[in-house]
Amino acid sequence: MATPKEHIEEIRRKKFSIGGEVNPLTEELHLTVKMLSAELYAKDVHFLMELIQNAEDNEYPSGVNPSLEFVLTSRDITGTGAGATLLMFNNEKGFSASNINSICSVAKSTKKGNRKLGYIGEKGIGFKSVFLITSRPYIFSNGYQIRFNEDPCPHCNLGYVVPEWVEENPIFSEIQEIYDYGSTLPTTTLILPLKADKVNAVKQQLSSVQPEVLLFLTKIKRLSVREHNENPKLNTVSAIAITSETNFVKRKNIDAESSMLHLAAQGDKFDNECSYYMWKQKFPVNKKNKVERRMEVDEWVITLAFPFGERLQRGTTSPGIYAFLPTEMVTNFPFIMQADFLLSSSRETILFDDKWNKGILRCMPYAFVNALTSLVKLTEDAPVSSLPPMYMFSFVPVTSSPFPQLNAVRENIKAKLVEESIIPSESYLKQKSFHKPREVGRLMPAFWNVLEKAKGQGVDLDNLSDHGICVLSSSFDKQEYNEVLNFLGVGQVSNDWYGKCIQSSDLVMGVSEDVYLELLLFLADNWSSKFSWTDIKNIPLIKYMDLDGKVALCSINDNNQRVVCLLHHDSWLIDWNREFRCVANYFFMPQSTHIAIRSCSKKETLRNWMKVRVMNVEVSEYAAVLYDKLNGNRKLVVAYAHFLFHSYSRKYLSAGEVASLCSKMPLIDNYGQSNTRRNKILVPANGSNWVELIGSNPWTHEGYIELGEDYLQPGNFAGQTTTGVQLREFLRTYVHASDIPDIIPPNAGIPALSSPLSKQKLFCSWNGLEG
Repeated sequence: MATPKEHIEEIRRKKFSIGGEVNPLTEELHLTVKMLSAELYAKDVHFLMELIQNAEDNEYPSGVNPSLEFVLTSRDITGTGAGATLLMFNNEKGFSASNINSICSVAKSTKKGNRKLGYIGEKGIGFKSVFLITSRPYIFSNGYQIRFNEDPCPHCNLGYVVPEWVEENPIFSEIQEIYDYGSTLPTTTLILPLKADKVNAVKQQLSSVQPEVLLFLTKIKRLSVREHNENPKLNTVSAIAITSETNFVKRKNIDAESSMLHLAAQGDKFDNECSYYMWKQKFPVNKKNKVERRMEVDEWVITLAFPFGERLQRGTTSPGIYAFLPTEMVTNFPFIMQADFLLSSSRETILFDDKWNKGILRCMPYAFVNALTSLVKLTEDAPVSSLPPMYMFSFVPVTSSPFPQLNAVRENIKAKLVEESIIPSESYLKQKSFHKPREVGRLMPAFWNVLEKAKGQGVDLDNLSDHGICVLSSSFDKQEYNEVLNFLGVGQVSNDWYGKCIQSSDLVMGVSEDVYLELLLFLADNWSSKFSWTDIKNIPLIKYMDLDGKVALCSINDNNQRVVCLLHHDSWLIDWNREFRCVANYFFMPQSTHIAIRSCSKKETLRNWMKVRVMNVEVSEYAAVLYDKLNGNRKLVVAYAHFLFHSYSRKYLSAGEVASLCSKMPLIDNYGQSNTRRNKILVPANGSNWVELIGSNPWTHEGYIELGEDYLQPGNFAGQTTTGVQLREFLRTYVHASDIPDIIPPNAGIPALSSPLSKQKLFCSWNGLEG
């Protein structure tokens, strides 16, 4: 078997007729080399992508982590006068004899026709793209140490493909020193002394390598770029590596599989990581989409990458379409699309008019919907525990693309998603429920706050989605997802839904006063715009204390004549209202509600909304309404006097208010009858010294009434105790109840004094005169 050097000499002799017989194909070689030169310089070939592509297509020993490293040095290690040299190190198996034969030819790649085997190169340029930046590329691999020359060989007048054996410059020790990573060099080293006018362009390409370049390569796991200077302090390093990969269960029914890649990018000024959920799905190639360049390919393999976190990127934008390696297409989509697209010669864009690419783009919406469904419904397939559950929906392409053809893909994705049961509804059960976007409705944020607090206080909300539409999951129903939800057509629940929810849930009586007021404030804030014409106005919402002292409810639109009142003096009127058996049809909100309203920051909003049904009542107002509603009830009339006494004593009523009320209030006379018409009021006979002299009230017909003995008895009303003396003195002062000696009698006789004067009556008269 020939040595590498012998092999090169054989190629020079037999193929290029150097030192041997003339090759009959020499003229054809001249023609193909001329075509290569024209192709190289007519196309905007990205040499770096070609080299990465070649490295991906290389074969690697088992147990090796495939890597590729570029080093830019200021040393002229080739002795060609280059101001800078680019070295590429690759730990592949190394060049074989067939590889050498291929590289010494034009358009005779060993990869041709092997697309199905995973090779991604296709241009027929590959290695020869290095002539864009160098005139003399060097290859050191598997014992081969050769170079090529852009200029025609003086022996055969051919350039680009004629190998020359390199004896010195560079020497291994210099390469080893630049490599600087241990004693063993990688199997293959390319040495490219740069053209003077290409140094800056090479630096720019090296510095702009996208960190995501490794995502869709199946072999290369690490790529690094560094600068080597004589002054080590000026050296720079940047590296990209796939640090781990987790494979998930394959979906055989749709010929798909998924995985999670962790990509790390390191440099002098940055150190970042990002995880990508990778979805790979196969689709059969439609015959009408077949093209000559892909005739042997029977299936499209589409891979979508979903970044979990901030994408790793160089610059301000990131490519959205890959054909194994990145194009320069910024799609505005929040995910990356990879497929075996046919590209423009510059690799910048895919060919939208090509029928092969059209077929791939038609499959893209199916792949996306399947991938998103997997992420949303089968979260055990991705490490998303640290992320919000609805993070997956941030991958929906809500933003339009600058490419019309991709907007068609976006619209097809939308059309498919709206027919998928992919939107989660709110459920307080362990089992998750998913629905089509049109089957789900959103709630106003303020109502979500009420529901969350109610749930925390033990209110059962399991029937939340039983009112004609399912309620969107609370973790999804947030402002940051507005664009996605609008894109998918998820709207608000109807205004009537809120009434149904309030009625079916214990949101009024089953929550604390603070949450109850928050519910009322929600209704008040949206009343005129949303709820005033709904059935909510007929739902019992307003709390009041009923006749039995229990909390009851009435609606804003209650047709009953009851008046619900807000308190101004704690529970004072609540207790007395029960005592009066609510005869005035006044009912008071519970004291706890009153206290909560009083401390509420938006109490005026509440009061303005409730004023249709709830009024503010002072003690004087209540007393003024009450005395006309006692209906002659003996117990209530007496209780009213006690009520005024205690209200005055506690300073809830002023002296003037008491005087006015007492002048009108009914009184129980000595016959047990309620009386509102009187000229003068006499103290009860049992409390008068003159009763034995003149007997009972002698001036009844003149409008003089005698108070009943009820007013002399101790009283206990509404939990308040009164002695007879206290009440009698109160009545003396404010209803002017007097004993007979203290009044100016009417011009009328006293029947008792017309009879003979007994000794006892005489003493009574005498004591009265003395008094």
